[in-house]
Amino acid sequence: MFKALSNPQRLRIFLSLTQCCASCEATEEGMRRCVGELGEDLDVGPSTVSHHMKELRQAGLVCVERRGQKVECWVRDEALQVLAAFFADAVEKRGPVPALRAASAGRR
Repeated sequence: MFKALSNPQRLRIFLSLTQCCASCEATEEGMRRCVGELGEDLDVGPSTVSHHMKELRQAGLVCVERRGQKVECWVRDEALQVLAAFFADAVEKRGPVPALRAASAGRR
């Protein structure tokens, strides 16, 4: 998962998929985005989006489904749970990263 997200464009695509727009519902159906619209929103060409979506799908981060001429994608709930558990465990074992501690206390 981390290898797939290490690419800046894939990370932007993934983060865009995790953010619910104002008009959507917070359900799997509501969180689906059309791949073409996603590329337009991020100013990324269709072939580039397609390549990155393939990598994200193979890493188990997103699901992709064709509906007629449109291709819809969404973040897998299980992927978010795995990532959240990883970071929660890391913080529990080590505590917050010093730079984050300072930033959260209003210092830099």
